[in-house]
Amino acid sequence: MDTATTHPHAAGADARKKPSPTPTPTPTSAAYTLVTEPDQGLTAIYNLLSSAKKSIDMTMYELIDTEVTSILTAAAAKGIAVRVILDQNNERASNTPAYNLLAANKVSVHWANPAYACTHQKTIAVDGATSAIMTLNLTTEDYATTRDFAVITTNAADIAAIEATFNADFTNTAITPPTGLNLVWSPTNSRTAITGLIEAATQSLLISQEEFEDTGIQTALEAALKRGVSVTLVQENMSGKYSPVLNTLKAAGAQIATFSSRTGYYIHAKTVLADYESDAKLFVGSENFSTDSLDKNRELGLLFSDPTCMAGVQAAITADFNKGTKF
Repeated sequence: MDTATTHPHAAGADARKKPSPTPTPTPTSAAYTLVTEPDQGLTAIYNLLSSAKKSIDMTMYELIDTEVTSILTAAAAKGIAVRVILDQNNERASNTPAYNLLAANKVSVHWANPAYACTHQKTIAVDGATSAIMTLNLTTEDYATTRDFAVITTNAADIAAIEATFNADFTNTAITPPTGLNLVWSPTNSRTAITGLIEAATQSLLISQEEFEDTGIQTALEAALKRGVSVTLVQENMSGKYSPVLNTLKAAGAQIATFSSRTGYYIHAKTVLADYESDAKLFVGSENFSTDSLDKNRELGLLFSDPTCMAGVQAAITADFNKGTKF
């Protein structure tokens, strides 16, 4: 599971540059496919990786899954250009077996820039044409019992921005990541984008989070509740870690359900669905509601408006709320 907000390192140089503008979700002809975990398993991700003809670029916080490393090494053996960035600030020990295997099998593998608190991004780009932006890590032991999502997209502007940022991150080069049409990057525009999504909501917010300790997001949700927006939150809350925030939001009128077991069903998804009733917008990504995640880590999410993806997230998180412990 993620432990993405505990490392003391300062953010990279790009965090100090002027933030990128907040993306405006724009309907396009690009395809979006939602992968819902644990319901659907990893077949769609394995198939995406196996479909590569020219290149695979992956940035991953945790890479344990041996099926993935097998696909990557097989692709490299066929002459496909395979590049992988792995976090080292938090997950070097767990990522070292994959790093060593990949490096020994023609994969260009790079330890992530240590200037970030951690590289918590979970993204795959294939042939410069298709990308999966995920909330999940590639850790086999978590697949069966963890709520997560991936969005597979062919949006050309977003994929070009992902590849440009990957190229910079692969060489530890400072960059203010381009946002394409829908991208939400940390440590540049994620705070602005997610806060803006909350502030623009007029009817409802349906949220899932693993971590919630950022006071700015808390304040934005309190303000939403005060202006009559219904807020429904599904929150992982082991050992009552986030109970102070949850108590405040409950007092302000939020409806909250919690989960609290690392060995049972676990809420790892990071989603915000705004105004599902009309003019809806959806955030899905690696960003938690924590200061490190928004301001110090390398993270990536999507803020977009695809009806099928929104319906899938709404159904899954509503089901989680109904089976969670009411706070």
